[in-house]
Amino acid sequence: MATDYDAPRTAAGDEGDTQVDEFKRHLPVLQTALIDEDELAAADSFDLPGADLSSEEISVEILAAQADEFTCASCFLVRHRSQIALDRGGQLYCMDCEG
Repeated sequence: MATDYDAPRTAAGDEGDTQVDEFKRHLPVLQTALIDEDELAAADSFDLPGADLSSEEISVEILAAQADEFTCASCFLVRHRSQIALDRGGQLYCMDCEG
């Protein structure tokens, strides 16, 4: 037997209203919202993706290339000497660029 779910509900659906009314009678008369201040402070410390960070200052310590490092002549990344793939006239190339 097929059931038409789009058909209007019959008297069986009217019972739901009395249940809602009964539920409302058991609710407390006065409800207050409690706000946890610690959670608000924690939420303010998070930055959402796409947030405007133009007023933020970033400090980074820059170190010179170490004795066991080189700068690739192709990608200009500082790599460990074990990554040297090619030395062309003093120009060093990493394994990723020459791979």
